[in-house]
Amino acid sequence: MSILEELQDIFRDIFDDEELVISEETSAADIDDWDSLVNIQLMVTICKHFDVRMTTQEISGFENVGDIVDCIKGKIG
Repeated sequence: MSILEELQDIFRDIFDDEELVISEETSAADIDDWDSLVNIQLMVTICKHFDVRMTTQEISGFENVGDIVDCIKGKIG
């Protein structure tokens, strides 16, 4: 399973939407309920799932899902 596919499952769980489809271009502007509080929950869940740590600076620099994928790739090898 690719990182994007794993993120897809996490996003569907967090946003409680089994029909949600994300791509590397998906950003917070594309998902109505993606606000700052949900973003915290999302990042905590992603870090736990992939067993990585992300800095506040890294997280605040994410512009889309592709940036999250790239960050995870850089941390898991």
